[in-house]
Amino acid sequence: MIDFPNIKINIGLDIIQRRADGYHDIASCFYPVAWSDVLEIVPLELQEETRFEQSGLAIPPDGQQNLCLRAYQLVKQHFFLPPVAFHLHKKIPVGAGLGGGSADAAFALKMLNTMLELELSAADLIDFARKLGSDCAFFIPNSPQYCTQKGDVFEPIALPQLQGKHILLVYPNLHISTAQAYAGVQPQAPTINLQEALKAPLAAWKDIVKNDFEPGLFERYPLLSQLKTQLYDVGAVYASMSGSGSTIYGIFEGQPPSLDFPENYHTWQGLLG
Repeated sequence: MIDFPNIKINIGLDIIQRRADGYHDIASCFYPVAWSDVLEIVPLELQEETRFEQSGLAIPPDGQQNLCLRAYQLVKQHFFLPPVAFHLHKKIPVGAGLGGGSADAAFALKMLNTMLELELSAADLIDFARKLGSDCAFFIPNSPQYCTQKGDVFEPIALPQLQGKHILLVYPNLHISTAQAYAGVQPQAPTINLQEALKAPLAAWKDIVKNDFEPGLFERYPLLSQLKTQLYDVGAVYASMSGSGSTIYGIFEGQPPSLDFPENYHTWQGLLG
């Protein structure tokens, strides 16, 4: 079975307060975009062992199993699962604020559920996904959601302003850890309610839809601020950093212009659904 775990972008990101469990309460819109990895899962004979193979972009080791294997092991605590072989072809940059690893894990859950006929509901899958990471649960519905708490509590949000718009994403090959990003942020209650701000016309978002990670990271990495300015200069209606960075995206009314970026940058463009 093959599927294509896609990214999300953050449209607005308010960091409201630090939680007792060490996480932060946030408010953000998670929006799916079609830049994707390729994930294959193949059932094996019972005497074989579950294995994971990876190609494409490198995944820096973090001392833990890949999230796809962790998803498998989590489900295996509740169901008999035959051994399987995972092959992940990585096209989404790591540490880019796009939720690529979370998407891989959530899609692994959904694929195992379908392939092995586990009959888990969407709510069941969301519960499993929450155990794997704050962003994972979003990729179960994989549709625009207004997210709160750790980002794993959400409700559907309609953003008709984005239908048919073009998006250009630029990842400048700069890995920013979540801990590093939060170190430059002072949590605070937002002055503008994000859910209300997102009802405004797209052209108004530039002044009212903010990512709280930007000031600290833009000061530390001026390149990011320059990329955002560059996207506005060539006609983006709205531009922002996604998540804790370092991908910068621009939303355009029509096809984005051709831009020259260094060879080690990763870019993607397409239509928003």
